[in-house]
Amino acid sequence: MATLAAAALSPRSRSAQPFVAGRARLPRVPLPAELDLLVDLGDAIGSPRWWQGAATLALLCSLVVGLGSAPPRLVVTGGEVLTAPVLDVRAPARIGALAAGSRHGLVVPPGPAAVRLNEIPERPRIELVARIGAGGSLEAALRRAGVGREDLESILKLARASGASTTLAPSTELQLVLGRRESRSVPRPVESLSFRAALDLRLAVLRDGDGLRVQRIPIRVDNRPLRVTGEVGRSLHGALRASGVPGAVVADYLRQLGHVVDIQRGVRGRDRFDLIVEHRQAETGEREWGRLLYAGLVDGRRSVALMRFGPKGEFFRENGESAKRGLIRTPVEGARLSSNFGMRFHPILGYSRMHQGIDFAAPTGTPVLASAGGRVIAAGWSGGYGNLIAVQHGRNMVTRYAHLSRIHVRVGDTVSQGQRIGAVGSTGLSTGPHLHYEVWVNGRPVNPAQARYLSGNQLAGEELRRFQAELARIRQIARPAS
Repeated sequence: MATLAAAALSPRSRSAQPFVAGRARLPRVPLPAELDLLVDLGDAIGSPRWWQGAATLALLCSLVVGLGSAPPRLVVTGGEVLTAPVLDVRAPARIGALAAGSRHGLVVPPGPAAVRLNEIPERPRIELVARIGAGGSLEAALRRAGVGREDLESILKLARASGASTTLAPSTELQLVLGRRESRSVPRPVESLSFRAALDLRLAVLRDGDGLRVQRIPIRVDNRPLRVTGEVGRSLHGALRASGVPGAVVADYLRQLGHVVDIQRGVRGRDRFDLIVEHRQAETGEREWGRLLYAGLVDGRRSVALMRFGPKGEFFRENGESAKRGLIRTPVEGARLSSNFGMRFHPILGYSRMHQGIDFAAPTGTPVLASAGGRVIAAGWSGGYGNLIAVQHGRNMVTRYAHLSRIHVRVGDTVSQGQRIGAVGSTGLSTGPHLHYEVWVNGRPVNPAQARYLSGNQLAGEELRRFQAELARIRQIARPAS
C-alpha cells in the first residue's frame, strides 16, 4: 500500500497506465504539465504566469464577497418572551460583577407553613476556647469571653482558694462552656471551665446544684536540674543556642564565665562547655527553664568550674573565690575582638600611633557592661572618643568605654560588675560600630587582656565546706545521653 500511495503522489503517475484495483479501471484524467495556483505577484509582473495569479486572486475575492453579502437568516419559531417580570425572577441566576449590583443565588419565597419569629433562637450552650492575653490576666480573658460578673467573681475566688494564681502565662488556653440563659438581658452562666494554672496543676471549675466548685488536677513534674554539654565549634554562643538552652541562660553563662576566661581569645573550637540549669518538665511534655546553677569549660589544659551559692546567688570558683574577683574580659555580649592593644596604623588619621585599648566589633545598640564594680567619673562627649564612660575601681584603676551610641549612667552613679552602662555605637573617630575599651592603672594605660583587679568575696570555714560539698553533689548530675 505504501508503494501504491507513493506512485499515486508521484508526478510521473499522471502519464502512467490507468490504475487497476481488482477488476475496476479508473479513467485517465489529462492534467496540465505545470499547474501551480500559488503565484508571487511581486515577481515577473506582466508575464502570462503573473496574469494567471492575478486572475486567481480576483476570482477568490469575488467569491468571498458574494458569500458574505447575503448571509442566511436564522428564523426563531415560538419561544418565551423575556418581559420585565421574567427578567427580574431570573436575575439571581445571571452572572455579573458583585460591585455592579449583581445578585447570585435563587431566592425562594417562604411557603405557607413558614411562621415569623419575634427573635432568633439561641443555641442551648456555647463551647469556646479563650486565650490569656499579654498581661496574663485571667479576669480580663473571662470578661472578653462573655462571663458575667457573678460567675467571674466566683471563679477568681475559687482559683485563689485552691492556691493558684490568677495571673497566667500568655497564650494559656481556657476551655469554657457557657449554658442556656433565661433572656438576652442576662449573661450566659458558666457550665464548666478548665485551664492550666501552673506547670504542675490544672484547675477545672464545674457547676452543680450548689453552684460552681473547683477541682484540682495535679500534674507530675520532674524537678531535676538539666546538664547540657557539648563542643564549642565555631562559636560558643551559637553552640549553646543550638543545644536548646534559652537565650537568658546563655547570656548568664557567658557573663559568669567572662569573669575568669577571655571569651574572645581563650576559647577554642575543641573546648567543651558544661552547664547545669534548673529545669522542670511535666508528664504532659511542657517544660520550664530556671536559673543557671553551674558554669564550666574544659579546654584540655585546664578546667573552669563556677557554681551559684549563697543567698545572693553569687558564683564562686572551686576554691571558694568569687567569680567576680577580676575584670570582665569581654564587656560586650557576643562581640568580636577586632583590634589589639599596642602600636597600629590609625585608619582615619592616616599614621601609626599607640592604641591604648582593645576594640570589640558589635552591632549598634549591643549592651556594654561594666567590667567591675565602681563609681562613674565621666559620662558624655570626649572628642575623638565620641560618647565615653569612665568608671573608677578602687584607688588606682579606671576603665573607659568609648564610641557609644547611648549612655545609661551619670557621673557619680555606683555601678556593679556586669551592669549595663551603655550601648555600642560609632561616635567620634570611628569607622564602624564597635566598643573601644581601655584600662588605666596608676594613670597609665595597660593591656586590658592582662590587667588584674582583686575584688569580690572569699568563702572560708564552714561556709567553704558546705560550698565544696554542694559542688561535688551537683557534679554528679548525669549528662544527657548522646
